[in-house]
Amino acid sequence: MNQPPKTKKQKPSAKARRSAARLAAVQALYQIALIGADVETVVGEFVQHRFGADLDGDVFVTPEPTSFAAIVRGASVRREDVDGLIAGSLDSAWTVDRLELLLRVVMRAGAWELLANPEVAPRIVISEYVDVAHAFFGGKEPAMVNGVLDKIARTLRPDEMTAVAGG
Repeated sequence: MNQPPKTKKQKPSAKARRSAARLAAVQALYQIALIGADVETVVGEFVQHRFGADLDGDVFVTPEPTSFAAIVRGASVRREDVDGLIAGSLDSAWTVDRLELLLRVVMRAGAWELLANPEVAPRIVISEYVDVAHAFFGGKEPAMVNGVLDKIARTLRPDEMTAVAGG
């Protein structure tokens, strides 16, 4: 799977660490969904063995562990809720189960943040998960993530979505 962005010599910003947490959370959710791994085992493995490790001499941004764990746990515990939100935002020809697994977990993480993380503006959540989708997909999938998360945001947080849009 893709790796978080590489760091330079200076300390990564809080924003970079939160972005890295989102990417790592998607990777963890994928692992959980693919092999049926235990959520707490996967969270522990990521925090203890993957965060802060270098890969072939490259040092990557260490994800913010609290955000990472909240996304993984939240999207896992509330999977039925987030899948319902996703299903309600898909074109009628699509079902959640029809989505490719990696695309599904990107949407789950984003939908959970829109549902349960009101401290972050919905447009930021959408933008972050579109960026995550771009890390894994080169086709139309990022646009699909954008469309689905936008519909969910307009349902869950309509005031924030219209206020920013100016109408």
